[in-house]
Amino acid sequence: MRSFKGIGLLIITNLLIMFTLIISGNILINFILPQFGIDLRGSVATHEFAWALVFGFGGAFISLFMSKWLAKRGMRMQQVITPSTPKEKLVFDTVKQLAEREGIKMPEVWVYWDDAPNAFATGPTRNNAMIAVSSGLAMSMSDDELKAVLAHEMGHVTNGDMLATTLLQGLMNTFVYFVARMIARPIMERNYFMGFMVYMALQFMLSILAMIPICWFSRRREFRADAYAAGAFGSQTMIHALQKLHALSQQNAVAHEGVHQQEDALATMKIYGGFSGLFATHPPIEARIEALRSQKRP
Repeated sequence: MRSFKGIGLLIITNLLIMFTLIISGNILINFILPQFGIDLRGSVATHEFAWALVFGFGGAFISLFMSKWLAKRGMRMQQVITPSTPKEKLVFDTVKQLAEREGIKMPEVWVYWDDAPNAFATGPTRNNAMIAVSSGLAMSMSDDELKAVLAHEMGHVTNGDMLATTLLQGLMNTFVYFVARMIARPIMERNYFMGFMVYMALQFMLSILAMIPICWFSRRREFRADAYAAGAFGSQTMIHALQKLHALSQQNAVAHEGVHQQEDALATMKIYGGFSGLFATHPPIEARIEALRSQKRP
């Protein structure tokens, strides 16, 4: 039931984003920009590029600004404002301590009910972020390990990873929309249905290619977040946390062997990832541990 709710929410959100971009794009291109001497209604290529920018960056930034709202409604969550358990107090105080150290507004702290040990950070800016921790993570980690994981997520916040990823996503989206549209346009002029099918196929294939640099950046940001956590609580503490996550993920894989599980729509925000190769959003835990060990060496 929860997966159907998440899928429905995702469809409705994407439809709302599409209609918003169509309306705002028409107003921007046809009315606002010409008032400033910027006329993008001329050549076909210029007009298509303008729309590619509107959909590419517009969609990415709307998704960024809705990320907290989507996360809260896609999972069964509870905000921690007044901690009522030792674990909640540990999570709340650690996030507060790191935020004060960085001189930023404290992110919202949330817990969600999931046996899988995970945590994620999201939000449009460093001063408007949230950090969420699963019940499985809180219960399976020692206090020091949990602090390291929280510091990793705070690393994403303080490094501005959400905004940087959005900018890269917007750039890749623009490339996909523009190239697919320009190639398909001559076919559309002769046969709209055939051209539309070519456009959709190109958009699908180019979107897959565009994920390669996005995933590469995602893997780089994981190393930086690990380094931040190591600076906050020590490399060895972060290594222990990663080793614990690795062991728990292996146990979880064995427990669910032979059962197909759908990936969560928010999986890219989680602290560990699965797929290897060009499309992995997270580096192998072994590589992250080795990077932390290298950081300790003189």
